[in-house]
Amino acid sequence: MNKTLLLFVVFCMSSCINKVSIDHLYPSEDLIIENHDDWGEGNYKKVIKEFKSNPLNYNDVVFLGNSITQGGKDWSKRLNYPNIKNRGIGGDVTDGVLARIDEIVYFKPKAVFLLIGINDLWNNGSPNNPSAEYIGNNIIKIAQVISAKAPKTKVYVQTVLPIDKEIYKNNILKVNEIIEANEKENAYEIIDLYSIFATENGLIKKELSSDGIHLNEKGYNTWVEFIKPIVYSLN
Repeated sequence: MNKTLLLFVVFCMSSCINKVSIDHLYPSEDLIIENHDDWGEGNYKKVIKEFKSNPLNYNDVVFLGNSITQGGKDWSKRLNYPNIKNRGIGGDVTDGVLARIDEIVYFKPKAVFLLIGINDLWNNGSPNNPSAEYIGNNIIKIAQVISAKAPKTKVYVQTVLPIDKEIYKNNILKVNEIIEANEKENAYEIIDLYSIFATENGLIKKELSSDGIHLNEKGYNTWVEFIKPIVYSLN
């Protein structure tokens, strides 16, 4: 075997080993997350494939969540801070984050900024819809898993944002109360986004949202300005 061919074979073997070594960090394509809707299930699988092709690096800062996080796109650019990776998936729920948390803890990020929970509540009142207690406890569990497996990672749990539908208001408040009440007993810090996005009536401020749920550019700018001091303190 000539030298060029040998190098090619070694490269191919190395690539295969690397692929196998990180494949286990991501959910199987056969995995079904009960609280995903049909669109969310398909999008979850699609975006997980994208994550596989562009994995995290060690010591990144990770923004973790659903479409609200995903919609921020390039968080490094927004915050003028290096090595922030967007791990938002449109339609994702707390169980979906738990199912894909292995990638996060494996790469030992500098910090994780978590925002999740509204999709769990979306079909409020259906028999299979999780309770506010279930969602709040799942958010705490996500933080606990990160802290246990990546103890040097700073974990920031952001309160669930309000939306423009009254029916969800009380459960959003309950979820936020649960995660706030358990902050001292767990290795995470609360960032109260809810308070800056909510009107006096507990609904999202219209000028910060594109559709009553998702954020417009003014909403993202408001978020960025609120968390910028925390992000910059990571240095």
